[in-house]
Amino acid sequence: MTAIEPGQTYQSCDPRDEPPIRIRITAYTPGDARAHVVDAATGKRFRQLLVASLHASPITKAGQQRRTGYVLEQEVAS
Repeated sequence: MTAIEPGQTYQSCDPRDEPPIRIRITAYTPGDARAHVVDAATGKRFRQLLVASLHASPITKAGQQRRTGYVLEQEVAS
């Protein structure tokens, strides 16, 4: 599991979203249930999102494509 960090970009797993919705983490305290996110393209539309909705892989444990939540698209540049 990849640690959630501000600056990471995630995209929606919903196959109906074309193009996929992209979000960017703006703030997260390890152990919190929610992360603060904004729209990745505009930096607007601030909201809180449950960290259980953020996934490192687009594939589930059962080997199926995820249909809900957000999958990690881009790590934070070091």
